[in-house]
Amino acid sequence: MKPHYTIMLLIMSNIFMTLAWYGHLKFSKIPAFSSLSLIWIIVISWGIAFFEYCFQVPANRYGFVENGGAFNIWQLKVLQEVITLSVFSIFTLLVFKNETFRLNHLIGFIFLILAVYFIFKE
Repeated sequence: MKPHYTIMLLIMSNIFMTLAWYGHLKFSKIPAFSSLSLIWIIVISWGIAFFEYCFQVPANRYGFVENGGAFNIWQLKVLQEVITLSVFSIFTLLVFKNETFRLNHLIGFIFLILAVYFIFKE
C-alpha cells in the first residue's frame, strides 16, 4: 500500500480521536448535551472513538513494513504523534478560541519535526 494512504488514514483516525478526547469539553455549549451525566459523555466519546479505531487499525496494518507497507513500527508511531499534534492544534485553534498558539508550542513542534527526521534517518 502506498505511504500516503497510511498517512490519510492516520489523519482521519486522529480527527475522530481528537473529537472523542476533547470535543466533549464543548458539549456544555450544546443544549442537547449540556445536562448529560459523565457516564453519557463517556459513552458518546467511546462511540466517536470507535471510528478512530476504524481508521487507526487499517493505517497501522497497511502501513507496517512487515505487511507490505512503507513504515517500520518506530516510523508509524512518530508519524501518528506528529499527526495527532497537528490535528489537535488545528482543532484547538478552531474550537477553543480562548487558547493561543505561543512560541514555546512552535519550538516544541520544531523538535517533533526533528524527531521525525531522526526516526526516518537510515
